[in-house]
Amino acid sequence: MEFAVIQTGGKQYRVSVGDVVTIEKLLGTHKVGDSLVFDKVLMVDNGHDTTIGTPYITGAAITAKIVDIDRHAKIEVIKYKAKARYFKNRGHRQPFFKIKIEALK
Repeated sequence: MEFAVIQTGGKQYRVSVGDVVTIEKLLGTHKVGDSLVFDKVLMVDNGHDTTIGTPYITGAAITAKIVDIDRHAKIEVIKYKAKARYFKNRGHRQPFFKIKIEALK
């Protein structure tokens, strides 16, 4: 089974054709159905040969399609100091892309 390791959003992901992966939202204007090309490929393994980049493999690219654009569940960020009348309550929802890997090149 052929797979690759790509880097995006400061994280590394092991992907194969047909995988659906949740990644950090990318800059720019994107919509569902757009194609993405990831050129920061760290490793490719086709079952027989393994290619490891230094740090990236030149000429390698992964194509993917955006399946969903959404935000994760809200997390509460609370700051509190006892006996000091200090209380801050903030919420945060991290945006993400759900992508489907279409081809490894």
